[in-house]
Amino acid sequence: MSTNKDNDMLYPQLFADLEKARWNMAKDINWDDFDPKLLTDEQAMTVKMNAITEWSALPATEMFLRDNRHDSDFSAFMSVWFYEEQKHALVLIEYLRRFRPDLMPTEAELHAVRFEFDPAPELETLMLHFCGEMRLTQWYKQAAKWHTEPVIKQIYKTLSMDEARHGSAYLKYMRKAISKFGDKAKLSFAKIGILMASSARTGKPMHPTNLHVSKANFPNDTVQSRLPDPSWLEHWLDKQINFNMDSEKMVIRTIMNNLSTLFNEVIENVSDLSQLRKRFSANLAV
Repeated sequence: MSTNKDNDMLYPQLFADLEKARWNMAKDINWDDFDPKLLTDEQAMTVKMNAITEWSALPATEMFLRDNRHDSDFSAFMSVWFYEEQKHALVLIEYLRRFRPDLMPTEAELHAVRFEFDPAPELETLMLHFCGEMRLTQWYKQAAKWHTEPVIKQIYKTLSMDEARHGSAYLKYMRKAISKFGDKAKLSFAKIGILMASSARTGKPMHPTNLHVSKANFPNDTVQSRLPDPSWLEHWLDKQINFNMDSEKMVIRTIMNNLSTLFNEVIENVSDLSQLRKRFSANLAV
């Protein structure tokens, strides 16, 4: 009896799993619970900025599809990821439409974050976005705590759970890449893991939306640089939702724990990961 090796595609099961967890914007968000006394101008403005930032899933998807033309399984998964990420932007915009229409982002403001990203090694990009989902999960959890208005609190809790599921999906594709490419994939993941963990030393947030991605547009080549207020992200994290160093260390610990499982190695810190990176590089040089 022959076996079909093509059955290792992840997209069909990921589609089914994410379909079961999918929420309905009309039915599952408790819009009637809105309390205008509990929404400040400051808080409402952060909703606008996050809505625009979420819209950047559009150019990210274009990048993924371009750089993964050889991988139909992962490219198909983009249909789910793109849908759910754009829905994040839409639910935040809907919140503003209902309760603060004066702050709804314009089409021009949304379109400003759509620009072409330079090609990049697809395995490193995969790891970068896994880390981004892990960090965004925690950012949105913290945002839900900071907000006082109940509807937006529910929305951020909902988005946080979505981002965690997306991170789990990326992790499955990372595991598949290791089974296919071995130390080449491990080296790519280790390199980005070291980069993302450096935020604990620099004190600056590391996320796909604030990394430079287009030499032709430098320095206006990050998503954050194209927001109405380019300094918004750092202020939101440091002064508003209070995503402090302890919170950041928790994100880094999550990344290290997942890499430990992927590599079947004990990784306690960046030094351990750097040593593994050297080993993977040496193995590939043989």
